[in-house]
Amino acid sequence: MSARASELLEFCRSQSAWVQEVVETLVSLESPSDDKAAVDKCGAELTRRLVALGANVTRLPQTSCGDHLRAEWRQGHASDSPLPTILLLGHFDTVWPRGTLERMPLHQRDDRLYGPGIFDMKAGIAASMLAMRALAESPATRPDVVMMWTADEEIGSTTSRVAIEETARSADAVLVLEPSLPGGAAKTSRKGVGEFELVVHGVAAHAGLDPEKGVSAIHELARQVIALESLQDAKRGITINVGVIAGGSRTNVIADRATAHIDVRVQTMDDAARLEKAIRSLGPTRPSIRLNVEGGIGRPPLERSTAVVRLYERARAVAAALDRDLKEGAAGGGSDGNFTAAIGVPTLDGLGPQGDGAHAVHEHVLVSDLAWRAAFLAGFIESFG
Repeated sequence: MSARASELLEFCRSQSAWVQEVVETLVSLESPSDDKAAVDKCGAELTRRLVALGANVTRLPQTSCGDHLRAEWRQGHASDSPLPTILLLGHFDTVWPRGTLERMPLHQRDDRLYGPGIFDMKAGIAASMLAMRALAESPATRPDVVMMWTADEEIGSTTSRVAIEETARSADAVLVLEPSLPGGAAKTSRKGVGEFELVVHGVAAHAGLDPEKGVSAIHELARQVIALESLQDAKRGITINVGVIAGGSRTNVIADRATAHIDVRVQTMDDAARLEKAIRSLGPTRPSIRLNVEGGIGRPPLERSTAVVRLYERARAVAAALDRDLKEGAAGGGSDGNFTAAIGVPTLDGLGPQGDGAHAVHEHVLVSDLAWRAAFLAGFIESFG
């Protein structure tokens, strides 16, 4: 282990109680995406702590969700010799409704610390905060650091996407503090995610007296679901799931309307474009049927590009200096890192602490990994200076 790596790790380990207290405080402030008051309460505490770490914090007010936060540590270097800017990215909203702590209380069992939203992804935020404390202890030159913590990632990032992309465009690299893969591996690719609604319009009629006058929207929808299934290609990472269907009014009425809500996952931008075109090109199989398709690929894929691989190799070298082999892998779900990668900014995801159970009742992180993660992040950031 290098002397600098040892120094960072020693400091972070000395602050293990501090970082665990930050994690527990953030988890105790429940922040479900659809509860603005709760999210903003968590955001206020997060802001207070970031300011205490020396950050210049900007609150990005929202009306339909919690306010997003941007924290900056600028070095004040000369404009003719700018240092890189590193963006740490993540979210503090969760999928868990307020009151979840009553049935899923925050508790520790051996090395596992359990609680709603702890793995996805409040522990990652806490680890990044300890990393900034570690960097503050050293006079070494480091890049400018910007953190962006959003409040709507779990519901599609509709209000934060523009701000994320604008912030990322001035960054040299984006480090996403979403949960790591099993074993602590980083995520060098993520699938893109699309949501579509297919509405089928048929012709209503009495199912007994005038069946020949009707054209069933439900029967047509069944045929369209089969057509959608044929677009899947597991080898290429293309999956389609018709997750919710509805239609009809009574059993003796031929349905004049039926709907399907469709989840789509793709690994490449090319496949995203092809699949979106195919879904929008669906045509009726019977006369008098009309189809309407809404939605699209809202979260582009994070592809394992050359820039992503270079960033991963840098991270792997930093981890090696801390006596750990940082593996890599792919994830089927998306994150806000998908947006930054899609606009061409080198992005590495899954840098949060080890754990398991995202969105599940056994959600937890490994306490022993918090200090190592913070030291790794500090070293990673410092490597750009």
